[in-house]
Amino acid sequence: LMAGVGGAGRNGNGSHGSSCRMSNNINFNKNPDSSVSISKMDLIIPFSPDVPCDNNGQRMWWAFLASSMVTFFGGLFIILLWRTLKYLWTVCCHCKIKNKAQKVNNPMNSQADGPTKNDKEEAPASEVGWMTSVKDWAGVMISAQTLTGRVLVVLVFALSIGALGIYFIDSSDPIESCQNFYKDFTLQIDMAFNVFFLLYFGLRFIAANDKLWFWLEVNSVVDFFTVPPVFVSVYLNRSWLGLRFLRALRLIQFSEILQFLNILKTSNSIKLVNLCSIFISTWLTAAGFIHLVENSGDPWENFQNSQPLSYWECVYLLMVTMSTVGYGDVYARTTLGRLFMVFFILGGLAMFASYVPEIIELIGNRKKYGGSYSAVNGRKHIVVCGHITLESVSNFLKDFLHKDRDDVNVEIVFLHNISPNLELEALFKRHFTQVEFYQGSVLNPHDLARVKIESADACLILANKYCADPDAEDASNIMRVISIKNYHPKIRIITQMLQYHNKAHLLNIPSWNWKEGDDAICLAELKAGFIAQSCLAQGLSTMLANLFSMRSYIKIEEDTWQKYYLEGVANEMYTEYLSSAFVGLSFPTVCELCYVKLKLLLIAIEYKSEQRESSILINPGNHVKMQEGTLGFFIASDAKEVKRAFFYCKACHDDITDPKRIKKCGCKRTKMSVYKRMKLACCFDCGRSQHDCSCMSGSVHSNMDSLQRAFPLSSVSVHDCSTSLRAFEDEHPSTLSPKKKQRNGGMRNSPNCSPKMMRHDPLLIPGNEQIENMDANVKRYDSTGMFHWCPSKEIEKVILTRSEASMTVLSGHVVVCIFGDVTSALVGLRNLVMPLRASNFHYHELKPIVFVGSLDYLRREWETLHNFPKVSILPGTPLSRADLRAVNINLCDMCVILSANQNNIDDASLQDKECILATLNIKSMQFDDSIGVLQANSQGFTPPGMDRSSPDNSPVHGLVRQASITTGSNIPIITELVNDSNVQFLDQDDDDDPDTELYLTQPFACGTAFAISVLDSLMSATYFNDNILTLIRTLVTGGATPELEALLAEENALRGGYSTPQTLANRDRCRVAQLALYDGPFADLGDGGCYGDLFCKALKTYNMLCFGIYRLRDAHLSTPGQCTKSKKSSSVHSIPATNRQNRSSKAREARDKQKWFTDEAENAYPKNIQIKPMSTHMANQVNQYKSTSSLIPPIREVEDEC
Repeated sequence: LMAGVGGAGRNGNGSHGSSCRMSNNINFNKNPDSSVSISKMDLIIPFSPDVPCDNNGQRMWWAFLASSMVTFFGGLFIILLWRTLKYLWTVCCHCKIKNKAQKVNNPMNSQADGPTKNDKEEAPASEVGWMTSVKDWAGVMISAQTLTGRVLVVLVFALSIGALGIYFIDSSDPIESCQNFYKDFTLQIDMAFNVFFLLYFGLRFIAANDKLWFWLEVNSVVDFFTVPPVFVSVYLNRSWLGLRFLRALRLIQFSEILQFLNILKTSNSIKLVNLCSIFISTWLTAAGFIHLVENSGDPWENFQNSQPLSYWECVYLLMVTMSTVGYGDVYARTTLGRLFMVFFILGGLAMFASYVPEIIELIGNRKKYGGSYSAVNGRKHIVVCGHITLESVSNFLKDFLHKDRDDVNVEIVFLHNISPNLELEALFKRHFTQVEFYQGSVLNPHDLARVKIESADACLILANKYCADPDAEDASNIMRVISIKNYHPKIRIITQMLQYHNKAHLLNIPSWNWKEGDDAICLAELKAGFIAQSCLAQGLSTMLANLFSMRSYIKIEEDTWQKYYLEGVANEMYTEYLSSAFVGLSFPTVCELCYVKLKLLLIAIEYKSEQRESSILINPGNHVKMQEGTLGFFIASDAKEVKRAFFYCKACHDDITDPKRIKKCGCKRTKMSVYKRMKLACCFDCGRSQHDCSCMSGSVHSNMDSLQRAFPLSSVSVHDCSTSLRAFEDEHPSTLSPKKKQRNGGMRNSPNCSPKMMRHDPLLIPGNEQIENMDANVKRYDSTGMFHWCPSKEIEKVILTRSEASMTVLSGHVVVCIFGDVTSALVGLRNLVMPLRASNFHYHELKPIVFVGSLDYLRREWETLHNFPKVSILPGTPLSRADLRAVNINLCDMCVILSANQNNIDDASLQDKECILATLNIKSMQFDDSIGVLQANSQGFTPPGMDRSSPDNSPVHGLVRQASITTGSNIPIITELVNDSNVQFLDQDDDDDPDTELYLTQPFACGTAFAISVLDSLMSATYFNDNILTLIRTLVTGGATPELEALLAEENALRGGYSTPQTLANRDRCRVAQLALYDGPFADLGDGGCYGDLFCKALKTYNMLCFGIYRLRDAHLSTPGQCTKSKKSSSVHSIPATNRQNRSSKAREARDKQKWFTDEAENAYPKNIQIKPMSTHMANQVNQYKSTSSLIPPIREVEDEC
């Protein structure tokens, strides 16, 4: 058969003969019943005449295997022989050392042998040094600690995988075949790879410290059984698949390679790759062995029991063997294969049962939100971290993505180390177009890189307002700030802080810079500031909270108090640059023009001094002129309305009556000359046409110079303002004696001084005569001049007993009921006292403050309060009616109820139990010897907290309490709540639904309840406009400045300072007051007057800015009236259009049950809004003094007598 086949091959077509010979030989080998007997060495393999195959195709597998075995055992023998000889040499040298020690006493021998010994010692030393250097060089070459080593290691691994791929290709060929090295491309590539492996093996051998262990390593064994057979293949011109499958064992190093490339960084990922690589390498190696023995057969069976199995069928066989012990469709026929399967089942099944579940667990435990953020071109993104819960995220998104804002092209990226629950996940899915969530921590730089913090527009950190330990929560947020700033110092950060004293730690961060937009929203500071302002103007906390919160207008058809209240709630605070048409005009002029013409309420501007320092001025006087590019602060219902101030053009929009038609005009507005701006300003003030106006006669150049310089004040404006205010003072005199009135001065307006406001111009400093009259030895104010100050007092000196408090006959004071003990967290009472001790009040105008609570708790707070005047403490409990009567709570201007124990209770419904009990306790109290709530006189009903009989109810002196009341329900109270839903328990007679939002409830609308949750809106408001936070802090904190915060961070107490012109100038700033409309200068508008008339009169006459109405709830239901409506326009902080023309005793009796609430703006022209009697309005009032030469008030003598 061989001869026939061979002859056919020789006489016929070579290629066809070769293929037939290959096929026939294979078939012959597979036929166990063949009668032809073939010896073991006569087994035929495929060959062709063009390949000089030795022995005419007989198998030579033993030569390949022998090359590997000889290399392995030969090297092992050499290593062992070297170690044996080295050991014997060491023993022999040890004996020589002993002999040398015996010859030490013979100096002649030592001298004679000296040079020889030195030469012998120098030679081994140089030899060891050379070997060491070569060894070190080899170690560096294969070490992954250097770039060369990493490249070499990665290259070796890649070539090993390439060699394994060649094996996969060659596995489709017979196990052994004749090959021509010069024509077989795969054999040439495999030869090149193995030459490189041989060189790398030599480097590893040189660098190895223990050659024996190196020789027995897995990678070394792989080289022994894969590299030598390649060289045998070239020599014998034949290929044997053999043990080349061992290259799969290199996959075990896959995790190390990925670590070298800095791809694997976490322990879970390293462990996962390790498990997978070990499992796959073992699987592929075992499949290669089965493929070899099954396709070759057993040697003792003359290789006749082989079966044709492809490599991938063997892979399948091994997998089903590990998982299910086989299906029987494919099985091993050879004895070697079956024997191997027996042992593989024991190890493979155990490996499968342990590795696969662990791999699945690691894959399943991978973070669902563990990806990286991909920035979108043209779209900004912010990172929100900190306290991420369903409540905090929903409140934030509701305000941040409110429809009243302009198109918010900002993507929100939340980063938290805990995966969201199902509710929070559903919330993210509802906002999937603008919200993404990633699981991680801002303390991990890798996670910060995932969310692209370096390209983020800002990072917002939310705080847990309900935590049990506020200091620990603040410390966590400060650490987040440190981590973020350490990763990217230029990122803008807006963080929430719970405690005021912890803000000082932010100043220790080098990259923290509030000038670059970094802001810390201290919830305790703002909460106390809002409550303190409510002590000065009840309901102001509600109105301000509604202004910076984004809420949509809810239309109500019923004629109830909610209808008018919600019209005001729909307004927010916006900023917009003023048109060039306003340049050169005074602030009151621009404010009136915006209100009448544009239907906008302008309350403040951003002013730039000559040094180009920006400052926020709230309701400045006539001395401030509008500059080019002035930023205005408006109150409007949406951002589109405030665009009118930017688009307004005098030439195009002067005759337009509908403000909706004021849009960007197409005319080319040239920059007006200074002369024309001045003339327009004068014409607007005098009301005449430009041709008839004579305002510019006389001092044109001087006025132009003053306009160009835009000094904070000018002599003309001071004179005009002082003249108008002196007229007001003459019309409404105060109750001071003539002597005191002369020393105290009259009334004069002054500009606001914000935390960013510059110092006054030197021209405005008092003259030398006034400076000499200042008592330089008395410290009355703190070092910044923003607050009243007194030397520190011991707490024992301010403690009142119950009898002492009763004998004091307190009146017009502020009672602060505080719940707390030695373990309670500090609420920061200093932030409550500071606005009430602002220096823009005269000393005699300061309301006494009486704290009622635990003395142990107040001792802890006293360190921050001992420098404020008129502060007393009554040890006791706010639940004791005896203590409340001792402090004359029925005569107080405001009762504040706070609790320091609110966050220590797990049940949210019980967090406010003490405050609710105290509130209900006060409301149920009865008082005798009172003039009563109702005053039946022709001038109408006196609201709670007002006394119309006192002439001090002028806009200067604000609100005065009446002598006494009969029931506790009429005592002005403001209660702090933690849980919003607990507001339903404060008023037993209201109809609030428990699910009603806080701002819709009656106590919040009336200004008798305040919750810290309303401050959440400041996060998004501050992001869109950082000036909003400055404006709010200016209004509610009484004038806290960054300089003062730095001082408190150093000393934790106010430092007294001597009165200087610079510090006294800081007293000249606006303040908020609540004025009566039933009496005084606005009495003519209190009954049926229109809000527009009230706004214009207060602005023109007194430079006061009326921006809210505080009125009786549902008063119009008892006495309905009508009002003639006129054309529509925009009105802010207005009141409903009702008119009280008829009064009855029945209506007056019903008023004592009605509540007061804050009424804000509605989108209607002010002239169709009538003011009902018994209303008060909130005015942004300035300090007014009689002196015309200076804004510095000469109040020293008055204070000396107070």
